[in-house]
Amino acid sequence: MNNTKSQELYKKGQKHLVGAVNSPVRAFSSVGGNPLFMSSASGSKIYDVDGNEYIDLVLSYGPMILGHGNEKVIQAVQQQVARGFTFGASTEDEIILAKMVCNAFPNMDKVRFVNSGTEAILSAIRLARAFTGKNHILKFAGCYHGHTDALLVAAGSGLATLSIPGSAGVPKEAVQNTLIAEYNDIDSVKKHIAECDDIAAVFIEPIAGNMGVVLPSDEFIKELRAITKAAGILLVIDEVMTGFRSKFGGAQDLLGIEADITCLGKVVGGGFPVGAYGARNEIMNMVSPLGPMYQAGTLSGNPVAMAAGISTLTELKAQNPYDKFNEQAATIEKALLAAAKENGIDLTVNRFGSMINPFFSAKTITNFNEAQECDTEQFTKFFWGLIENGIYIPPSQFEGWFLCSVLSDGDIEKIVNAINSAMAEIDN
Repeated sequence: MNNTKSQELYKKGQKHLVGAVNSPVRAFSSVGGNPLFMSSASGSKIYDVDGNEYIDLVLSYGPMILGHGNEKVIQAVQQQVARGFTFGASTEDEIILAKMVCNAFPNMDKVRFVNSGTEAILSAIRLARAFTGKNHILKFAGCYHGHTDALLVAAGSGLATLSIPGSAGVPKEAVQNTLIAEYNDIDSVKKHIAECDDIAAVFIEPIAGNMGVVLPSDEFIKELRAITKAAGILLVIDEVMTGFRSKFGGAQDLLGIEADITCLGKVVGGGFPVGAYGARNEIMNMVSPLGPMYQAGTLSGNPVAMAAGISTLTELKAQNPYDKFNEQAATIEKALLAAAKENGIDLTVNRFGSMINPFFSAKTITNFNEAQECDTEQFTKFFWGLIENGIYIPPSQFEGWFLCSVLSDGDIEKIVNAINSAMAEIDN
């Protein structure tokens, strides 16, 4: 595969960009080699600057659920761009999209649009503290909630410990009120609740997406909801990645739970920068201008992003691709497991709706510790094998793959063939 132009851009970009990228995973550090630079995309395909074509299973990490360049979304964006990019004032489309989002989440009365998932989460932290009058928050090891200081933390040596900063530049004071529990381990949550009566909220990805796709057990997620409610602790469910990906609404509905506060992004913006947080009136009425919790943003509810979001959700509801997603993901899972078995490679696969992730491990992955035990060297060889065969997946063992509604039978066949070829080359 020729990637001469990508190599040239990588060298050129290092002069004025940090590591030649604007987000660390794009540097391909965990898989080696130079990062690929993309030039265009259409439907289920994405094209790099050297003209190589790939079936896109990254989809900008989720938002391109309709595929690239959906005609109705393009038309809506072009019409809004002609009217104006941004006004710093309210527009009718904010009201329309807000109603669509709230209708998709039965426990949500009001929503506030922001510009990213990170911004939605940091606002939810402030809102939870304002509503409860408490200061501590709890998160799970391996769950990523953006680069907010209070949640950008790593677990300590035990399952139920205070956190330490997970990044330079995050002072210990910023995370001293953050507690870490183990995903799928309800006892680690109970221990914190027993020892701390100052917990405002528990933050969780309903389906973890940044330690790979990791599902909660039915018992764990339902007991988590029960014990937080009993203790007067808000449950904040981060559906930035899962929102609208497995049903028209949230993963929490499929899991049989309800959030006190839901955070959204990705699909809601149709590929444009959007985040959102929403809850019942009792909680959202704490937010300025109705209440004392201040949060603002000039570009919040940006009219172009609102137009893209309305069009995306309208088309998504009309297409209702969720049964198709399940069938395609099952086909990919079957191909992964069969190819691994044929080549004597330990592999397990987790999937939820249109999200899927192979782990190079013999055990079922249920938490971050287990995910970290995977064979990342095998994943690296598999990654480049798929790239060589025209399949673009995230350059990390710990990122999920995403499906779009325009994946054809031919695309699935090519994915299966590429999996077979890439798996066969791992030990060569």
